[in-house]
Amino acid sequence: MILFDLLAATTSAPPTRLEPIKLFLDADIVVQAVMAGLLLASVWSWMIIISFALKIGGAKRRARKFEQDFWASENYEATLDAYRNQDVAPARVAWAAITEWKKSTKGGVKDVRGAQGRIAAVMDSHVAEEADLLAARLNFLATLGAIAPFVGLFGTVWGIMNSFFQIGAQNNSSLAVVAPGISEALFATAIGLFAAIPAVIAYNRFSASVNRYESILQRFADRFNANLGRELERV
Repeated sequence: MILFDLLAATTSAPPTRLEPIKLFLDADIVVQAVMAGLLLASVWSWMIIISFALKIGGAKRRARKFEQDFWASENYEATLDAYRNQDVAPARVAWAAITEWKKSTKGGVKDVRGAQGRIAAVMDSHVAEEADLLAARLNFLATLGAIAPFVGLFGTVWGIMNSFFQIGAQNNSSLAVVAPGISEALFATAIGLFAAIPAVIAYNRFSASVNRYESILQRFADRFNANLGRELERV
C-alpha cells in the first residue's frame, strides 16, 4: 500500500519545469499548426543564414583573387578568359564593359564622353544585378522577422480564447483550469520570437555585407572605367 501511495503521489505531482514537447502536444490543433509553421520557417531561415554566410564569404574571396590577377595582368581579355567558367562577379562586370567598349569603338569613336558614359552605365547595371542576385533570398528573412511575432501572437490569442471557453464549459474559474491552456498559448508567442529574432539580426548583418560587396564591385567598375576611358581617348 505504501508503494502504491508513493507511485500515485509521483504521478499526480505537478511539473517542476516547462516541457516544450508536452506543451506542443497538449495544445489546440490551431495552436499546434501555428507552432509547427513557425518551427519550419525557423529551420528554413537557419538554412538560408548558413548558406548565405558561406556564399558571401566565398564571393568576396573570389573577387579579391580576381582583382589581384586582373590588375597585375597586361592583357585584360586573357585574364577574363581564365575566369570565364568561374562564378566571379567582377569578371562578369568587366566582360560587360569590354563588350560595350568593342561596340563603341567598332566604327571609330566620335564621342568619347558618350562612349565612356555607356560603358559606365553597363557596368553599373551589372553591379546592381550582381548585388540583387546575391541578396535575393534575404527577403525571406526580412518577411519572417516581420510577421513571425504576429503569427505567434495569433496562436496565443487563439489559445487564450480556448482557455476562456474551457472556463465556461466547466463552470470553473480556477487557475488550474486555465493555466495549462494559457501556457500553451504563450508558448506560441515564444516560438514566434525564437523564429523572428535570428532572422532580423541575420537580415541586418547580411544586408550590410551585400552593401559592402556592392561597393567592392562598384570601386572595381569605376577603376576599370577610368582605364577604358584612357583607351578611348587613344582610339
